[in-house]
Amino acid sequence: MPRPIEALVHTAALAHNLSRARQAAPDARLWAVVKANAYGHGIERVYAGMRGTDGFALLDLAEAERIRALGWRGPVLLLEGVFEPRDLEAVSRLDLWHTVHCTEQIDWLAAHKTHVPQHVFLKMNSGMNRLGFKPESFRAAWARLNALPQVAEIGLMTHFSDADGPRGIEHQVRAFAEATRDLPGERSIANSAAILRHRAAGALPDVLVGSDWVRAGIMSYGSAPDYPEHDAAHWGLAPTMTLRTRLIGTQTLAPGDAVGYGSSFTAKRPMHIGIAACGYADGYPRHAASGTPVLVDGVRTTTVGRVSMDMIAVDLTAMPAAGPGSEVTLWGRGPNGAILSIDEVARAAGTIGYELMCALAPRVPVHVTEETAS
Repeated sequence: MPRPIEALVHTAALAHNLSRARQAAPDARLWAVVKANAYGHGIERVYAGMRGTDGFALLDLAEAERIRALGWRGPVLLLEGVFEPRDLEAVSRLDLWHTVHCTEQIDWLAAHKTHVPQHVFLKMNSGMNRLGFKPESFRAAWARLNALPQVAEIGLMTHFSDADGPRGIEHQVRAFAEATRDLPGERSIANSAAILRHRAAGALPDVLVGSDWVRAGIMSYGSAPDYPEHDAAHWGLAPTMTLRTRLIGTQTLAPGDAVGYGSSFTAKRPMHIGIAACGYADGYPRHAASGTPVLVDGVRTTTVGRVSMDMIAVDLTAMPAAGPGSEVTLWGRGPNGAILSIDEVARAAGTIGYELMCALAPRVPVHVTEETAS
């Protein structure tokens, strides 16, 4: 039989999380962000659960090709725009919207020969200092684009650096509002954290919340954008990915016995442990500390010792009936309605849920389910 590890993608949870974005921003249109292969879930796997969106936002032409091949005829946005002039030919062929964040992209557009003007989003660097025009040069960039026959409509965009933290968004909202005052075009400024923490609470000025677009990224996949201040349950989000396996062996430990490479864990009392078929070669974080939460047959317990390439040890002391074949949930949905947040696991590994989703290894079989629980 095959190795028992598998990942599940929950399409009903994807649809639910997009509905939460709509509830939080009822007057806005919705970009479902599917960059990085839909945050590791697989674009083809999430499509059925995300078809209720108004548009898909992604990173490159290959991802756009895949969305179009699935039959999507609505808006598709390239979040970083084009990377070289000839990309604009594919933009025209695939009828894509694209971000413009630098003068070179405007130059490429000016030289592009097309009979169908393109829809662009002009990006402002309002404080993130990655991509975009500074506020003082934004209007000049807009004027250049507006003069081009290759451009049909110009939307206005920025990205928040601190929507998930105490600094907040006020300084960037102010910069964006001042630089775009009286400019026409749809606005797209709110990412997941802004949708949940600021936009629904009425923290954005009226000039920005009319008929704009919000970008639902990590919230679409059931992870809280501001964990640990708030968890997914607080925001009403459902996990969209489950990583699960089974126990393949057990061991009994006496006080003083060590577990795993480096003997980093030593038993202080008699213990019963299980060995689960999952390791860092499957995408489970190697640096997850001993004591990281897991579920065994739906019961919460913890890991013991270091993560190996193909195995991890888990504490079975409080569940003597568990043994080979028992289900182990590394994150996501467990038996009997139990849920283990991916954010908890990521925090124990010193990272974020985004990385764990994207790090799922190719050797792990992935199945799509419409069920809301496993």
